[in-house]
Amino acid sequence: MGTWDSGPFDNDTAADWCGDLHDAAPEARAGMVRQALQSAAESADYLDASEGCEAMAATAIVAAECCGGPPVTSVYAPDFLVEGGRVGLSDDLVPLALRALDRVLGEGSELRQLWEEADGGRSLLAEAEPLRAALLRGAAG
Repeated sequence: MGTWDSGPFDNDTAADWCGDLHDAAPEARAGMVRQALQSAAESADYLDASEGCEAMAATAIVAAECCGGPPVTSVYAPDFLVEGGRVGLSDDLVPLALRALDRVLGEGSELRQLWEEADGGRSLLAEAEPLRAALLRGAAG
């Protein structure tokens, strides 16, 4: 996995997933976000880094669109989102996004393990905190 920064879109896997999301028919996009979140949240096995990367990108999109979280501005995010477009997500994705984020940050996550080895996990946690805060606000309101 090529990683150039710690943001949710700053690795090859997330950038590829975002490209697929951008290229997908608009009516298929919400399902793609849901699938990325479910894949991580419902994984009972060791969570592969690629699933974690996709879930982080999907979580960032849910946090921005449903919860007023950090805006999607990365050049590696889907162009339509950077340009102010929307996926058309439902609020029921907020609890799923929280579960996916917990899974990515928890024990048994390769992405967490890789960031632990790189910098003690500080970068991953720093990127995840504003997403978690937005999702928690969204879940409460």
